[in-house]
Amino acid sequence: MRAVDIRKVGDNSWALLRRGAGLHTGVYRLSRGMIGHRVPGLPQMLLLDHVGAKSGQKRTSPLAYARDGDDLVLVASKGGHPKNPAWFHNLKANPETTVQVGGERRAVRARIARPEERERLWARADAVWSDFKTYRERTDREIPLVVLERRG
Repeated sequence: MRAVDIRKVGDNSWALLRRGAGLHTGVYRLSRGMIGHRVPGLPQMLLLDHVGAKSGQKRTSPLAYARDGDDLVLVASKGGHPKNPAWFHNLKANPETTVQVGGERRAVRARIARPEERERLWARADAVWSDFKTYRERTDREIPLVVLERRG
């Protein structure tokens, strides 16, 4: 029996995952976070608005998150894919944005976690979604952690 290359499966699944994410986003927004923030079997989710680094097009991604005080922490894992997710590149280019957490919308500024924060933030992220550890084992890249700090 031949081993399954999980990276190829993931690469071939992105189109389907994008459609599912679009549906999730629509239901989340329409229900004002009553549906989609917490889904059985999945980690807590927020909606991240971001602007395309090249296209300038506004996009929204449903993402798992952890809390660190008043800050929100995102894991740019892309399921352990060798490359960072597009939303990560978009936030680097346009760090001031908004998120929806349940029924709350907030203005945030994104920054990459500092080296001295990573261990503590990984513990918070792993407590929310244990698969993050699997994603780290699946890739050779250092998965970035993004801290969303509340703005004004």
